[in-house]
Formats: sequence, C-alpha cells, structure tokens
Amino acid sequence: MSRIRITGGEWRSRLVKVSDKVKSLRPTPDRVRVTLFNWLGQDLSGLACLDLFAGSGVLGFEAASRGAALVTLVEEDRDAFAVLRQNAEALGGEQLQLVRSDALKFVASTAQRYDLIFLDPPYRQGWIERIEPCLSRLALPGARIYIEAERVIETLGEWRSSKRNQAGQVFYHLMEQA
Repeated sequence: MSRIRITGGEWRSRLVKVSDKVKSLRPTPDRVRVTLFNWLGQDLSGLACLDLFAGSGVLGFEAASRGAALVTLVEEDRDAFAVLRQNAEALGGEQLQLVRSDALKFVASTAQRYDLIFLDPPYRQGWIERIEPCLSRLALPGARIYIEAERVIETLGEWRSSKRNQAGQVFYHLMEQA
C-alpha cells in the first residue's frame, strides 16, 4: 500500500492510502494538484464537488480539505473503493459521500448537481466522450470541470478549456462554460 499527501486545507500533510492492487490507478501528482487548486482558489467553502472516477480519491479529499460542503466520490473497483472508505473514515469528513458504482450508471441516476466536477478516467477507453452528454444535467450554472487526459481537450460540450498544462504524458485542463 502506497500513500499520497494532501497538499492543502484542513487536512494538509495528512497521508491517504493508495491501493497497490489496482494497477490502473494514477493518483494526481502533488505538483499538478497544487496547480489545480491555485487555479480554483484555495477556499472551496460551500461547493458541491463530484470526483467521478475517484480512484485514490485524492482530488475529492483535497476539495473536502478546502471546505467543500459536499464531495461525492464515485468508484467502481472493489479494492479501490475499500481503500477510499478507509481513508474517508480516517479523515472523518462528514461532507464525503462514497458511492460504489459505474460512472455512467451514477450520472444517469443521480439528481444531485455540482459546482465542480473532477474527471480523471482510465485513458483510451472513451470515457470522456461517454460522460459528456450528461455534464449539463450534472453541472450547476457556472460549474467548472477539471479533466486529466492523454490528449489536449479544447472543448467538451458547452465547456471550453480556460487553463491547461502538461505533466509528463498527462494533459490537465480546467474547463469553464462558454
């Protein structure tokens, strides 16, 4: 079991576990998370956030650490979900809502809407394109979307890339409604 550090907020410097059993997990590196939360602002008080392909959960935990009122973490993999639950219990965040589900089934069934959506799906499987038609229903007016992908994404439905960067072979984007 490896660990990754929360970079800011109430839980700054706390370590969260990352399952070594799930080979496809790619926790967002510290320097990328620092850049992301500089883009977003450090205070997410009152926001509803969705970490749709939660994996390690570190993006959702970072949002909760910075005051988000609700953070929904959705993960389908049994082993990754078990570690997510352990981390959530250790952090004690009442605003954390864990859901074990396929991403498409979750977005089709939820009535909750979000201010901030994190999309860091498995690469080269078409997840972003499959989720895109559901984003308008998931997003509150003015919502922002953070995407990690294997390629540059200029637009996604009604969202346009407002900021982007690259870390190794990963492209990361902050999308805002046009």
